[in-house]
Amino acid sequence: MTDNIISVTKKVTNPIKNIGLIAKINALNGKQNINKSSVTYTEKPSQTVNYSEIIKSLNDIITSSNNPDSLFFECSKLFANRLNVSFTSLGIINYQSNCINIKLSDKIGSTYTSRVFLSEDSNEIVKAVNSKSLSIHNNNSFIKIPYLQSSQTVVIPVVSLGECVGVMIIGDSQADKRVDLYNLIANYWGLFINNFELKDKASKNSYLDNLTGLYSHRHFQEVLAKEIKNAEKSNTSISVVLFDVNNISKINKDFGHAKGDEIIKTVAEKISANIKKRDTAGRYGGDEIAVILPDMDIEEAKYLAEYLTYTISCCNIDGVGPIRVSTGVASYPEASVDQEKLLILAEQAMYISKSKGYNNGMSTIVSSQDYDFWDDTALNSFASVLTKRHASLGINFEEELVNKFQSEEINSQNHLLEVVTSLAGAIDAKDTYTKGHSTSVSRYSVALARAINLPEKEINKIMLGGLLHDVGKIGIPENVLRKTAGLNDEEWNIMKQHPTIGAEKVLQPNPLLHDLIPIVKYHHEQWNGKGYPEGLKGEEIPLAARIVAVADTYHALISDRPYRKGMSVEKACEILKMGAGIQWDADLVRQFIQIAPSLGTMI
Repeated sequence: MTDNIISVTKKVTNPIKNIGLIAKINALNGKQNINKSSVTYTEKPSQTVNYSEIIKSLNDIITSSNNPDSLFFECSKLFANRLNVSFTSLGIINYQSNCINIKLSDKIGSTYTSRVFLSEDSNEIVKAVNSKSLSIHNNNSFIKIPYLQSSQTVVIPVVSLGECVGVMIIGDSQADKRVDLYNLIANYWGLFINNFELKDKASKNSYLDNLTGLYSHRHFQEVLAKEIKNAEKSNTSISVVLFDVNNISKINKDFGHAKGDEIIKTVAEKISANIKKRDTAGRYGGDEIAVILPDMDIEEAKYLAEYLTYTISCCNIDGVGPIRVSTGVASYPEASVDQEKLLILAEQAMYISKSKGYNNGMSTIVSSQDYDFWDDTALNSFASVLTKRHASLGINFEEELVNKFQSEEINSQNHLLEVVTSLAGAIDAKDTYTKGHSTSVSRYSVALARAINLPEKEINKIMLGGLLHDVGKIGIPENVLRKTAGLNDEEWNIMKQHPTIGAEKVLQPNPLLHDLIPIVKYHHEQWNGKGYPEGLKGEEIPLAARIVAVADTYHALISDRPYRKGMSVEKACEILKMGAGIQWDADLVRQFIQIAPSLGTMI
């Protein structure tokens, strides 16, 4: 069905002036619907809203907020409580990455992130940015958050001094009646963001870091952006080397921060003295120093990084000994053409270097091309980097993991099994009390499939399906997934979407995994038709999905949970018997109970 769109003809302007606030508030209360015939309502009109109180509360929030994030979350709560909106979203434009980083908060306080590229001209968010005009839509699929409930949605560009800096997106069944209010609030946001940026710039009175004398983090990023543009024009390489001083926290604790500062300053001096004039060194973080190496490919950069690491290791600090650093390298365009991703990969390589330790007293130099993405150490390092940085970047570990999974070139059955196992481990890691769940469910499912004499080809499919049966949980917010108390109705509706997310968003794009879709999508269907997502019953449910459903339930019963201890094998089998022919296939339950005592609980 075609999305009905209401385009508001007037441009969004800023700064706020001549708004006639009282008159505008009065007009809001009596405002007529905009082109009502083209909008489908899902809710009854809400009760009268006191817009004067809304404006007063908004003013209090703006005057008390000290950064855009706090403004966003306070406004989200205000809109949810006073206007009953289904969600509030703020998208900030990042021109370096050519994208809009989106942060969304729904009315129960769950937060989500998404990213829309400015090159996606057909996306309604990009249209709003380009036209600086607001619009209203009957669905919100363009936000790219699959488990978000559909609702009437208004998209308003946030404009500051004539320049669009982002978008405000509100899910509200009364959006057409509140256009002027939301337009006014977007203007407030634009002014706030502009003032915040001016204040931030004013506090940066120098491009240099006070301790090291190197470029500040901000200026380092600016230089890297320029060098990437130059490399793109000249079709050359750029390498980034990232150094991290090892054990700096322990040194600060044992010897004092002055000693830690001395070490960081010494590292900076050694790096500055041994790079070319055109190279750029900057303080990347508290104990991290980064170097930009124009016209240098990955092998040349690794050679220089090794020399710099050796030079640093020759420095002895009184009471501490030789300085040790971990070193990561990534190169443009081989690793990535995106600046943020390039730095993330260099940081990931640095974490892997730290995990590998020393060889003959020297740190191992690791580049972004030296490791398998699906290696446990690499995955953990990648997660660590994104966990630290995604709030400011709008990059989500789960999103990156799924993208990598879908683009992975599978060259053998063993390779497929390795990748699937790593992905399953990453999913289990989201839920601290279900570690190893996917592996166990896969093992139990295979045992049951063998017990009923299925062909080996079908058993292999069930093994992979068992590993990936919960892959859709990669898209479920952690505050829902890890909640120890019972889920409310809205949270349960979110949780019930994981089979569909897994099947359609993770498996569907990869043809090699299409055979697993019925297992992932239907393993929560029930024999009596009361399961989800489609209410299948009896033999309508694929056999492989019925097998995984029994194995999934059994492992859940015998596993410890925050609210109870794991059950004994006997008690778990008794519960399976009680649900045989109601929730699960009775024949499969009988077969499983016979083999359950021999399965054990070890992963």
